[in-house]
Amino acid sequence: MANRIVLNETSYHGAGAIQEIANEAKGRGFKKAFVCSDPDLIKFNVMKKVTDVLDEAGLVYEIYSNIKANPTIENVQTGVKAFRESGADYLIAIGGGSSMDTAKAIGIIAANPEFEDVVSLEGTAPTKNKCVPIIAVPTTAGTAAEVTINYVITDAEKNRKMVCVDVHDIPVVAVVDPDMMASMPKGLTAATGMDALTHAIEGYITKGAWEMTDMFHLKAIEIISKSLRDAVNNTTEGRTQMALGQYIAGMGFSNVGLGIVHSMAHPLGALYDTPHGVANAIILPTVMEYNAPATGDKYKYIAKAMGVEGTEEMTQEEYRKAAIDAVKKLSQDVGIPADLKEIVKPEDVQFLAESAYADACRPGNPRDTSVEEIKALYESLM
Repeated sequence: MANRIVLNETSYHGAGAIQEIANEAKGRGFKKAFVCSDPDLIKFNVMKKVTDVLDEAGLVYEIYSNIKANPTIENVQTGVKAFRESGADYLIAIGGGSSMDTAKAIGIIAANPEFEDVVSLEGTAPTKNKCVPIIAVPTTAGTAAEVTINYVITDAEKNRKMVCVDVHDIPVVAVVDPDMMASMPKGLTAATGMDALTHAIEGYITKGAWEMTDMFHLKAIEIISKSLRDAVNNTTEGRTQMALGQYIAGMGFSNVGLGIVHSMAHPLGALYDTPHGVANAIILPTVMEYNAPATGDKYKYIAKAMGVEGTEEMTQEEYRKAAIDAVKKLSQDVGIPADLKEIVKPEDVQFLAESAYADACRPGNPRDTSVEEIKALYESLM
């Protein structure tokens, strides 16, 4: 079977990249933008950096901000209605995963109205048309939603996250400008950075991994490991490197899938609104231990990419431990909690395990698993 890679048509990287948005909009003949962003980004004038570029170029836009962390079906449906009424012909998504995921779902439904219920988009829905063109501008260095074919919407009625995978939703243009990430608080920088590391590690060991995606993932692990501590301390170089590292991770995992770190993190977001990056960071070392027997010599290269010396001389047991310890150390250094004690209620564990097993990320896990084994993993973190 052929391996497939889907990426943006165009991407811009580096300080000042947002200036290119006006050129892209004009060059593509777009008439009116539907700008998706969340209330905080409007309040703190982060979105304004982009709308200023549009204003200066005389480009027309309308703003949609009914978007929350872990966006819901309702956020999408009101967005679709507002988009249709706006007369816009393209979307600009400004934000973290929540704004981008909402924009992707709006763009897909606007072009494929038979999926208006949103629920039918879960998994790999058979949409026929490309979504409304999206220009994606990340404000966090973690989700890489600007370069992926995935989006996640919460079904609030059922307390579960729906992972949607669709080649038709990828933004046509990604604008990765570290200046847009400068206002991220320490905690969010740490959480989204660990989300990016989880993408790179899970993408590297997933069942679908192959040489080209391995190249992306190992480079991403290296960049993130070197720069996340600096980004948390708000250095310009740290922010710039994290913006790049998380994007490179997205180039990989979007095309090969993830594993049970993500499928276990998703229900925590749906049930408790746990920040996705925090959930991933807590679960990652435990699942790495669990997955180790199914990963061949890959942990040797993870350890090496994370700066561990002497990996060539190590036994399999030693380099696997070194990789896991390096992840734990990075997580600890950036202030991520070590367990789920403050998050998970014991009576919810069965539901969480069932949700994680049903999640679209689970089949990619390198080690085959079961509801009972996932339940034991949750319990080991409590």
